Amino acid sequence: MRRIFQNSIALLVVIIVMFLIIPLPETLLDILIIVNISLSIVILMITMTISEALEFSIFPSLLLITTLFRLGLNVSTTRSILGYDGSTSAPGTQVIQTFGQMITQGNIVLGIIIFFIIVLVQFIVITKGAERVAEVAARFTLDAMPGKQMAIDADLSSGLINEQQARERRYKIQKEADFYGAMDGATKIVKGDAIMSLIITAVNLIGGILIGSINGIGDLGAVAQTYSIATIGDGLVSQLPALMISTATGMIVTRSVSEGSLNTDVVQQFARQPRAILTAGVVLAILGLIPGTPTIPLLIVGVGLSVFGFMMSSRLEQQEAAALAQPEEPAENPMTAAPSETDYYKDINNVYGLLTVDPIEMEFGYSLIPMVDENSGGKLISRIVIFRRQYAQDMGFVIPSIRLHDSSALGTNQYVVKIKGEEVARGEILVDYYLALEPTNPAGEIDGIETIEPAYGIPSRWILPENKEMAEIYGYTVIDPLSVMQTHLSEVVRRHAYELLGRAEVIQLVENLKKTAPELVEEAVPNILSYSNLERILRNLLKEGVPIRDLATILETAVDSVVTTKDLDMVTENVRVALSRTITRRFCEHGQLRVVTLDAEIEKRVISSLSKNEQGIYLAMGPDLMQGIVTQLGEYLKKFNDLSQTPIVLTSQVIRIYLSRMLAQFYPGVYVLSFNEITSDVQIQSLGNISFDSAPARPARKAAAV
Repeated sequence: MRRIFQNSIALLVVIIVMFLIIPLPETLLDILIIVNISLSIVILMITMTISEALEFSIFPSLLLITTLFRLGLNVSTTRSILGYDGSTSAPGTQVIQTFGQMITQGNIVLGIIIFFIIVLVQFIVITKGAERVAEVAARFTLDAMPGKQMAIDADLSSGLINEQQARERRYKIQKEADFYGAMDGATKIVKGDAIMSLIITAVNLIGGILIGSINGIGDLGAVAQTYSIATIGDGLVSQLPALMISTATGMIVTRSVSEGSLNTDVVQQFARQPRAILTAGVVLAILGLIPGTPTIPLLIVGVGLSVFGFMMSSRLEQQEAAALAQPEEPAENPMTAAPSETDYYKDINNVYGLLTVDPIEMEFGYSLIPMVDENSGGKLISRIVIFRRQYAQDMGFVIPSIRLHDSSALGTNQYVVKIKGEEVARGEILVDYYLALEPTNPAGEIDGIETIEPAYGIPSRWILPENKEMAEIYGYTVIDPLSVMQTHLSEVVRRHAYELLGRAEVIQLVENLKKTAPELVEEAVPNILSYSNLERILRNLLKEGVPIRDLATILETAVDSVVTTKDLDMVTENVRVALSRTITRRFCEHGQLRVVTLDAEIEKRVISSLSKNEQGIYLAMGPDLMQGIVTQLGEYLKKFNDLSQTPIVLTSQVIRIYLSRMLAQFYPGVYVLSFNEITSDVQIQSLGNISFDSAPARPARKAAAV
C-alpha cells in the first residue's frame, strides 16, 4: 500500500491517459470536471501567494499533467455529447448543461459569441503574453548566470558566506535556469491546449448537428439548439480551468523582482503612493461634476479614492514623524588630544616603531572612513574577521592582522592595499552608488559611470540606488560599495598569501600540529626537515592555491621524499600527489573537471627544454614554442570565461611545476595540474588541446627547413 501511495502521481497519469479510451459514467464525469476546476483554482492561488518561482518548481510538470487531464475530460465529454441518442433530455452531463444554460440564457448566438471571446482572450492575450514572458525570462536567466556565479565567488572569497552556502546558491541558480528553460517549453503546451479547445468545440458543434440530423432527433433548428448548448457548456467547463492555468503561468514567470506574495506586494506598493491615489480620486470627482457624465458612479469612486489616499498619506506622515522622534544615540566623546609629534619622537624607542613593516596594510581616503569606522556603523572590520575565519577553514593558514588607517595622500574615494609596506593594489569606490557588473548580453543599458571592477577586472558601471532593480532586471549583477572593497581586499590577500607565510607562522602551525600528532612533529621537525625547507614547501602550495590544512599529510610526505631527493620542488610535487583529494575538491565542480591538455609532442618539446645547473632544474624554452603555447591557451581561456570556470591546464607531473611557473608570467589566474593530482572518480572534460597544428612555431620550422 505504501509503495502504491509513493507512485500515486505516476498511476494518476496512466489513469488520465486511459480517459482517452475508456467511457466514463456521467456522474463520475461531472465529479472529475469539478475536480479540474478546483485544481486550477488551487494552482492559481499558489502562484499568487509565493514570493519566488522556485517555491513552485513542479509547475512545468504540473502544467503538462493538468493539460493532459483536461484533454482527457474533453474526449470523454465529446463522447458523451456525440453519443446522445435522444433517450435523455439533453446531450452531455449535468454540469455541462448547467454551464451551457448559464452562458446562453436562451440566446444561442450570444452564448457562442461570449464563448469565443473567452477563448480568444486566453489565446491571444494571456497565453501569448505568458509565452513571451517565459521566453525572455529564460534568456535573461541564462545570460545572467555567469554574473551571479561571480557574485557568489566574490561573497565566498570575502567571507560573507561559507562553502556550503555557496554550493546552495549555485544549486539555486542552476535550478532557476532549469525552471525557466522548462517554462519556456511548457508555455507551448498552453498554446496548443487553447488551439485544441477550439478544434474540439467545432467538432462537437458540427458533428453533433450532423449526428442529430441523421438520427432524427428533431428538426435542424432543434438539433442546433440542443447541441449548441451542450457544446458551449463543454467548452466553458474546459476553458475556465485553462484560463486560470494560463493566468497562473503568467503569474509564476513574472515573480522575478518581487519580495513577497502578490497580495503583499500590491498592498505595500500602492500604499507607498498615496498622492497618486488621491490625485486619481480628485480627477474622477471633478469629471463627475461635468454635465452629461455619469455623475453618481464617478463621485462614488472619486470620493472613495480621495478618502483612501488621504488616509494613507496621513499614515505615512505619522510613520516619518515617529522615526524622527526616536532619540538619537549619544555622540561619542572626542578623542583626547594626543601629544605633539616632536615630544613623542624625543623618545628614541618611539623612533624604532617607524621601522616596523605591517604584513598587510590598507589605506583609504576620507570619504571611505564611514565604511571602516565601527563607531559610524562601518562593517569592514567585521567582514575581515569573517574572511579570516573562512580562509583559515579553507586553506589552513591564518591571515595576519590587517592594519587599517586613512591617508591624506589618497583621493577621497581611493584606497590602497599594501603587502609588507609596498603597494600591490589600488581601487576607487563611490560610496553613494552601486557597482553593476555588465553581463555578456545585457537586455538594456543602464545610465552610470563606466569603470572596471577592481578584483576581477570586469567592465562595470557605478549606478544610482534607484536604478538597482532595473539593472538586475537587465541582467546586471549589482554589488554594494562595501562588498566591492572587501572582495578586492580578499582577492589580493589570497593572491599574496604565500608571501605572508613566514618562519614564525610555520613554527606556530607546527606547534598547533603537536596537539594532535606529537610523535610525527618530534620525528620530523627539525631533525629531518628544517623549518626553512618546510616553509618553502608550504609557500609553493599556497602560491598555487593548494590548501595546507592537512599539515600532517604534508609533513609525512615531505619527510619521506627528502630521504630520496634534496630538490624541494620535487618534494612539493610529491606532496601535491598526496593531497590529490584536497586538490580535486578545490578545483572540481559537480564531479567534472574542465581542462586544457597538452599534445604529446608539445610535452616532449617542453621536457627537452629542461636544463640543470647548480641551483636546480629550470625551463629553457625557445620563444617559438613559448609563443605557441601562450597564444593557444589565450584562445581557450575564452571558453572558461563563458562557463564561469577556473582555467586549468592538465599535464604530466614531470613538467607541471615548470609549465606553471612559465604560464604564471602571462596568465596568473591559470592553474596547472598533473594527472596524478586528480582522483579517479572525476570525469575530465577537455575544452581543447594545445598542439603544433595552430602554433605560430610552424613558419619558423619551415624557414629552417628551407
